[in-house]
Amino acid sequence: MDYQKYFDHENGNRRKTITLKKLAPTSGRMKKADGDAPGGDRRDGLVYVYNEQIELAINVALATHRPILIRGTSGSGKSSLARNVARRLKWWYYEQVVTSRTQARDLQWSFDTLRRLSDAQAKKLKPNAAYIEPGVLWWAFDPNGAARRGQQASSKLPRVANPGIVPPKGKSTISTEPGAVVLLDEIDKADPDVPNNLLVPLGSLQFKVIETGLKFDVIAKRHLLVLITTNDERVLPNAFMRRCVMLRLEPPEAPQLVNIAKEHYGPDKKNIYASIADKVLALAPVGTSGKPEASAAEYLDAVRACIELGVNPESNPSAWEAIANTTLSKKAAV
Repeated sequence: MDYQKYFDHENGNRRKTITLKKLAPTSGRMKKADGDAPGGDRRDGLVYVYNEQIELAINVALATHRPILIRGTSGSGKSSLARNVARRLKWWYYEQVVTSRTQARDLQWSFDTLRRLSDAQAKKLKPNAAYIEPGVLWWAFDPNGAARRGQQASSKLPRVANPGIVPPKGKSTISTEPGAVVLLDEIDKADPDVPNNLLVPLGSLQFKVIETGLKFDVIAKRHLLVLITTNDERVLPNAFMRRCVMLRLEPPEAPQLVNIAKEHYGPDKKNIYASIADKVLALAPVGTSGKPEASAAEYLDAVRACIELGVNPESNPSAWEAIANTTLSKKAAV
């Protein structure tokens, strides 16, 4: 099979191998990606293709101070939306991937009982506040209070570092003080009680830290935009969904896929974006709407492979078929 190779197991065929390109450094400045953009899932938030529906949902959420519940198939761009919005608003960014073990309180704060026990045994016990670990919502609501673990500024407890991503330079587009964008990723993986236990923190933007006797309210002190993603693997409570702005990312059609590729990899110098989009849609499973549900992430993988390996799907069908089998034809084992 003829294509440009990075790896070749035959010693006598090394003339075909090429050197891996140096990855483009992540920049804090907004710019369009080019052909040297990092591979895999982007986590720099530099590129996202919007439509009117997405833009409206963000504006409604900002106006109503409600979280956005983002639904869509895997690879549709649910998670990457949050980082790009944070960059465009010039706000701080926080995220937490929800798992089956995540509890609602973990998103607010946790208490390190093991470290406290160890200090007690070593007779180095500190005030209970020293063992509080602020969660992603506490940092987003009140970063100064989280850094002090709720203690007064005069407290002798050392401040803890803010884990959020520093926003790009420049004033916020909404206020002079940067707000915070929070991503709670894959909420449907959590126990069914978790969404219900988040009704007050996300509905009223406050919660109490009560476990260690610090019965004070953590109240949001800056603008917030909370984005929550779901793959619809579990039905979410109605009470939770009523408090959210709903956004469903529809599967992209061919023109949108081509536009996504241009934003990520630059101009279509090899004239392959549209051809690959048509082939990806032909292989995509058909959804309940009767339309193919193509994954934008898998489409980008296929385009990247063709660009880097010098494969044109029309003139080199055998190589394309092999690429399609490795990047697109994925089914769970029966």
